[in-house]
Amino acid sequence: MSIEPESFRWELDADGVATVTLDRPDRINALTFQVYGELRDLFRTLKEGHPEVRAVVLRGEGPRGFCSGGDVEDIIGELFSRDMRGLLEFTRMTGALIHAIRASRPPVVAALHGVCCGAGAVIALACDVRIVAPDTRIAYLFPKVGLSGADMGASWLLPRTIGFGRASQLLLTGEFVKAERAEQIGLVNRVAEEGKVFEEAHAFARALAIGPAFAHAMTKRMLEYEAHVDFTTGIEAEAQAQAICMQHPDFREAYDAWVEKRDPKFEGR
Repeated sequence: MSIEPESFRWELDADGVATVTLDRPDRINALTFQVYGELRDLFRTLKEGHPEVRAVVLRGEGPRGFCSGGDVEDIIGELFSRDMRGLLEFTRMTGALIHAIRASRPPVVAALHGVCCGAGAVIALACDVRIVAPDTRIAYLFPKVGLSGADMGASWLLPRTIGFGRASQLLLTGEFVKAERAEQIGLVNRVAEEGKVFEEAHAFARALAIGPAFAHAMTKRMLEYEAHVDFTTGIEAEAQAQAICMQHPDFREAYDAWVEKRDPKFEGR
């Protein structure tokens, strides 16, 4: 099954790195109902299908920013006409997108610049790695519009990323965090050189893509699973997961490459 979204751009290069580009630069890539739904469906398909995709870069088009969150005109206005059932349908869909990113088989690298706020900030948070431009500003703006900071899984993900106290501050205030500070508190992994955020994010994704895709998928699964279990259970889960990886051809390939003094060529399936 081919991947042919209508509301954002999709590209796949020869190394297996897919680039997802939010493409509404006139609205700072604000999200519509269609964008939410298509992104959710895309990452759901990447959970089990499309083995040719070995890593994903998620970025935004235009100079103003990665994503300004939900589109006020397309979404907010329409939500006022919905009853509780309709509102819950929407909030569950947005949460399903975040879950799909976390559950996707290939690792996801966010390339952020400029404005990254609201739902855009949670989408970035759901990615496995965040590389940002020096002008990046991140905010969980929900309280600024009279909503809870606990939206789309933010209150689950953020404390696990930056700690309970800092997460509480950001989710209660909706304040912006600049790139340098975001790196200091662990909200992002790296601040790229000026003008090179996509280049650095793509290089990072490529390094993952040429690596052991099966083992990377296992690492992602273990990170998610072990967030819910005690340490003893986690140790046993890792023992079983690693034993499975030892049966995969990539393990033998890594050894053979070491013996033959060459770079390994991982199968990835």
